[in-house]
Amino acid sequence: MSASKPRVIVTRRLPERVETRMCELFDTELNIKDRPMSEKQLMDAVAEADVLVPTVTDIIDEKVLSAAGENLRLIANFGTGVDKIDLEAANTRGITVTNTPGVLTEDTADMTMALILAVPRRLVQGAVFLQQRVEEWEGWSPTWMLGHRITGKRLGIVGMGRIGTAVAHRARAFGMQIHYHNRRPVPAGLEAELEATYWDSLDQMLARMDIVSVNCPHTPATYHLLSKRRLALMKPTSYIVNTARGEVIDETALTQLLEKGLIAGAGLDVFEHEPAINPKLLANERVVVLPHLGSATIEGREAMGDKVIINIKMFMDGHLPPDRVLPDTCRDS
Repeated sequence: MSASKPRVIVTRRLPERVETRMCELFDTELNIKDRPMSEKQLMDAVAEADVLVPTVTDIIDEKVLSAAGENLRLIANFGTGVDKIDLEAANTRGITVTNTPGVLTEDTADMTMALILAVPRRLVQGAVFLQQRVEEWEGWSPTWMLGHRITGKRLGIVGMGRIGTAVAHRARAFGMQIHYHNRRPVPAGLEAELEATYWDSLDQMLARMDIVSVNCPHTPATYHLLSKRRLALMKPTSYIVNTARGEVIDETALTQLLEKGLIAGAGLDVFEHEPAINPKLLANERVVVLPHLGSATIEGREAMGDKVIINIKMFMDGHLPPDRVLPDTCRDS
């Protein structure tokens, strides 16, 4: 590493305040055009940088890391998810990896709750109808475009971490019954506060829920956690919401079940092959699709940038960065 300001390469545009502060503190190279870097560009970046600041969509795999120069000692990820970073390969090369946990909890939980409301009540479907076919609307009708209330319904949360817990608090305020599947039960006090039911068996929980919310990270253990077999366990009247990672759900199977009416609807902010989206999902009026907006608030993105800066500063000052990610911390859901 250089004795003066560290060489920091940022792979995408960040909030202006964050970029300005980075330029003040470090020898920073920004991505002004904001186009995703190619594999070749990422390899060039790791060859030159002391610190790489990628985002959750950049693939930092073994091949990219094989091009890393001797100076690269830190990958300060702009985002919580590190599933696209080869943590084992980084660790083998003595490269520290950090992320930005905690700051996006409330924003993502808000988006999850918005989808939990929007899908059963057919809010987007109604809005699109008025925008595109208002001349056909004849006014209020007692039986037209009926949806389902959420009060009293069973919400099954897959992954009761920070975001899952925040979703549970919101849903409880709407009178929903809280159920969850996790690696282990949450503390008894929190479970009592939420009046939540823990399910050791994901299969059994899925078969009994009215709405399922996916809030676990994408790891090798959670890839297609909601497989074709598990999705088929859901009731035909149930809904599924995903604001976590698209890879957790078998998207092809979900599309098929939605088309057959074996799942009533879906709210998706993430997709398995993002940015590609299955056209059948886009065409299904019972599916609400959003362009990965879960963390898209000014406050959240600036807070992410602040964490990136703190991690870089602490590391460069010879201290353990507060948000270090180790390979064995991301193997399970």
